[in-house]
Amino acid sequence: MVQLSRRTALAALFFAVATIGTARAADAPVRVVMLGDSITAGLGLPAQDALPAKLEKALRAKGLDVTIQNAGVSGDTSAGGLARLDWSVAEGTDAVIIELGANDALRGSDPKLTREALQAIITRLRARKIAVLLAGMLAPHNLGEDYGKAFDPIFPALAAAHNVVFYPFILDGVAANPALNQRDGIHPTAAGVDIIVERLLPKAEELVSRVRAGRS
Repeated sequence: MVQLSRRTALAALFFAVATIGTARAADAPVRVVMLGDSITAGLGLPAQDALPAKLEKALRAKGLDVTIQNAGVSGDTSAGGLARLDWSVAEGTDAVIIELGANDALRGSDPKLTREALQAIITRLRARKIAVLLAGMLAPHNLGEDYGKAFDPIFPALAAAHNVVFYPFILDGVAANPALNQRDGIHPTAAGVDIIVERLLPKAEELVSRVRAGRS
């Protein structure tokens, strides 16, 4: 009876330790990296007004323990994001928001190459068990209808194929609005970033929920 009691006590102790460990893992901060170009980097803005900083603040205001690392590089293309993926997204990252493709379109890059680079990024992140939010981009109208028909569907198609969280157009509500863009007409002002955050927030919350669900 004494030996059985000791075994029962040890089993209970191990169970309690395992339960505490699991609870701590589930409650740990969600570590997000925003992999992007100048829109992510916050070109022309103070660091606190950049998109990752403001999105993190908005998520925290919702009671979510989230940190977002700014991995934006001005001028970067989807191929550039792929080339630096491993050192931009460190071990321990729970989720990545991909914001790439604008510079591909501005340069008139072959949409096939953009698709291949973005697909490789998503595939490698998913292989690492990292949740993904893909932010879409639309081609400028001056590139012509044919280019838009080849470029614009890349993002929804990839999101559907890989079952990742999808936000259709990162500059929704901001693009072509002089009041929300800097003098170059391309990069959002702080007020423009606020609009992006407001509209992107529900998808970011969905991303965090996927991370939490994966921990349970």
